[in-house]
Amino acid sequence: MKPYIVLDNLVGDTWAAHEFLAHATAQGKNRGAWDVTLCAYFGEARRICDVDVLLDLADDLGMDRETTGQVFPDGRFRQRVREEAQVGRRPVATGAPFIVFARRYAVPGAQDSDTLLDVLRKVLDETHPSVTTLDADGESCGPDGCVTPLRPCGRVRWLNRVL
Repeated sequence: MKPYIVLDNLVGDTWAAHEFLAHATAQGKNRGAWDVTLCAYFGEARRICDVDVLLDLADDLGMDRETTGQVFPDGRFRQRVREEAQVGRRPVATGAPFIVFARRYAVPGAQDSDTLLDVLRKVLDETHPSVTTLDADGESCGPDGCVTPLRPCGRVRWLNRVL
């Protein structure tokens, strides 16, 4: 991305941009849509509140322009955008960027990569607890106890046992 262009940006209501992003996400193009939208705004000082600009971004992503154009008048993503905005307001989002992880952790404002990485690690630890193997026999423990393989008659059977 080019250096940020901030002083030349034309600001406006970004509701349509959020509807565009929701539509792109439904098309499996979330990451690409965010990339082209942020690049258009911060890198090229394009007006992302303008539907024609958003349709050009849809073209850049290989999305159908006509289908994307119908998203705005028919409001099919309006409720989703409204709900996402409400999630952001719960922890009192007052600026951008404002990132909510796992609907539990809010990170306001521009943060350094170490701070974001710390939050991501914490969320990952809480949402995907690790399983540690205890020994070569395959005993392992997780948040719900331990699993120990029993080998009667040469077959493997698993028995849940809390230590």
